[in-house]
Amino acid sequence: MNIVGLITEYNPFHNGHLHHINLAKKLTNADYVVVVMSGNFLQRGTPAIIDKYKRTEMALKCGADLVIELPSVFATASAESFALGAVSLLHQMGCINSLCFGSECGEIKQLEDIAEILTHEPKEFKQSLKHFLKEGYVFPVARKMALLQYMKKDFTSQTELDTILSEPNNILAIEYIKAIKRLNSPIKPVTIKRIVSGYHDTQLHDTICSASAIRSSLKLNGMDCFKNQIPPSVYHILAKEYKITFPIEMNDFSSLLKYKLLLAQDKPYSEYLDVSEALANAIRNHLSDFINAESFMELLKNKQYTLTRINRSLIHILLNIETDVAKEYADNGYAQYIRILGFQKTSHALLSTIKKNATIPIISKLANYKKILNPLGILMLEQDIFSTEVYQSVVTHKFNRPPMNEFKQKLILL
Repeated sequence: MNIVGLITEYNPFHNGHLHHINLAKKLTNADYVVVVMSGNFLQRGTPAIIDKYKRTEMALKCGADLVIELPSVFATASAESFALGAVSLLHQMGCINSLCFGSECGEIKQLEDIAEILTHEPKEFKQSLKHFLKEGYVFPVARKMALLQYMKKDFTSQTELDTILSEPNNILAIEYIKAIKRLNSPIKPVTIKRIVSGYHDTQLHDTICSASAIRSSLKLNGMDCFKNQIPPSVYHILAKEYKITFPIEMNDFSSLLKYKLLLAQDKPYSEYLDVSEALANAIRNHLSDFINAESFMELLKNKQYTLTRINRSLIHILLNIETDVAKEYADNGYAQYIRILGFQKTSHALLSTIKKNATIPIISKLANYKKILNPLGILMLEQDIFSTEVYQSVVTHKFNRPPMNEFKQKLILL
C-alpha cells in the first residue's frame, strides 16, 4: 500500500488544493491520501474562516481519503513547530510513504540542501549566525543572512538563493524536510511547484488563486465572486453555510481576547508561547487602547515583530497555550495522538493499516480519550477541545445558533 501525506489548512479549499491532491497522487503513485489539517485556529495566528468539520468535508469530497486534526499547539505555532507537529503525526502513523507539499521553487534538491545545513548547522554557518545576531538582527533575518553567506557558492546567484529563502511556501517546505531529518523518518519529501497565484496574492485569477484572495473577495463582494476558483462541491458547502456558520474573522474574537488579556494581567504574558518580555510589555502598555483584535494587533506591530508573530502570540494567550507545556510536547515526541475528523467509507484498508502500525493512540470517539491517552496526551487533547469551544462560542454568538457540542460531533463519513 502506497500512502501520501499532505499538511494543510484549507482556509477554504480551492482549485489549487484540488490540483495539489491530484498531482500528489500522480507523482507518488499513491493508493491513498492522508491529510493532516489544522483545526479552528491557524498558523498565521488567525481563526479559520469556517470550522474544521466543514473543511474536512471539503477535503473528502475533493479526493482526500482520511483527515486528521493537527493539534492546536502546533497548528498555531511558528513554521518550525508547525512542521514538526504535523510531520510527527505522519511519522507516528508508521505507514506513510511520502509527504507532498507545494513550494515556489519546485526543486526538491535545493530545498534539501538548505534543510541539511539548518539541521546540522556546520561550524562556519553557526559562526555567521552568531555574528548577525550580535549585530542586532532578529533571528529569522540573521539565519537567512548566515545561509546566504554560507551557501553563496552553491547557487548561480545570491538573488536566486535570496528568493528561495524569502518565499513562504519554500520556508515551510524547508521546515518539513528538516522535521523529517530530525525525526529520522523514512517518509520521502516530494514538492510540486506552486502555480498561478502567490501565497499572499489577494487578486482572483481565472481558475486558481490563493485562499487569501478568496477570503478578501468574500469580505468585499460576497459568495458569487469566486465561484470559478473553487470546486463545485466546496461552493455548495460554503453557499449552504454562508451567514449561518461562516465567515468567521479575527475581530469576532475581540471581546474574548480583551477579557483574557485583562484576566491574565496578574500572570506574566511572557509565560505564553511566542510572547517575549518586550512584547508582553507592549501588550500591557497598549491594553487601554484596545478597540478590536485586528487594530490592536496592528498597534503592536513594529520592526522587531511581524504581524503574524503578534497574531500568534495573542492567539496563544487567548487559547491558554503556554511555553512550558509546548516544550514538554516537544521533549516527548510532539504529537501524542491521531485525532480522526473524517474519512472515506472506502478507506477501511487504510484505517486498518494505520491501526496496525501507529505508535500513538488513535482517537475516533472523544468519549474514550481519558482511557487511552497518557496525561500529556490528555492535556493536548483538552487544549484542542477548549480551542473548539472558544471558536464555536463565537459562531453561536455571531449567527445566533445553538452551541455545538464537540463530544456529540460525529465523524465526517463520505
